[in-house]
Amino acid sequence: MIINPASLQLLRLLQITSPALPVGAYSYSEGLEYLCSQKIIQTESDLCNWLRRELQFGFIPNETAIALRAYQAIKSHNISTLIYWNDWLSATREAEEVRLASWQMGQSLMKLWWQLTDRQNPLHTSIHTLLPTTKDNSQGKGCNYAIAFGIVAASLDIDPDNTSLGYIYSWLSNLVSAAVRSVPFGQTIGQQVIFQLSGDMLNSSQLSLQRLDNELEWCGWGASLACANHETQYSRLFRS
Repeated sequence: MIINPASLQLLRLLQITSPALPVGAYSYSEGLEYLCSQKIIQTESDLCNWLRRELQFGFIPNETAIALRAYQAIKSHNISTLIYWNDWLSATREAEEVRLASWQMGQSLMKLWWQLTDRQNPLHTSIHTLLPTTKDNSQGKGCNYAIAFGIVAASLDIDPDNTSLGYIYSWLSNLVSAAVRSVPFGQTIGQQVIFQLSGDMLNSSQLSLQRLDNELEWCGWGASLACANHETQYSRLFRS
């Protein structure tokens, strides 16, 4: 049987962006639950506007750009660069909730990658030896999800354009799912929101692909405050 490389790449992308991926993304709302509880987000329009601003000005284009840097580091077998960007990403997290969520999801994805691919590959051994693991969380260290996503995408030969778009789509669909569970939205409205933001996802992906190291900046103080407040929210569905 002849396997079409493009079709295999698509299957791999669908797998690592699937809601069924056992990394725990469904457990987090990135402050969205707090915004819903404070009635800042109550309608489809509210949700669209919030997500659109995050796609353009928030942290997600930067996070995707870091995933692409991890991707290139794997392709060039440059582990020191990989570690640099992992440390950079951990240091720039403004809310502890987001940082811990990123570490937990990143290490879950790395564990899955280790189980799915060739464990005898020397690169696998190098990465697992040098990157922080779950036991390092208590010491203020961890492997960020964007770094893990870049590693996995590169090892599966998913091209950079699809890696970028897949990462953004996975982020957006998770937050829409969180909104559907936090406010009286139906699932159909959730899908309509994703559909409406298709162009914004494409634009955000292009921003991520084009950003230079000295252009990694964002304006996400609203989301950061929401995450910080969510940590002490009395009643909640999502993890802190």
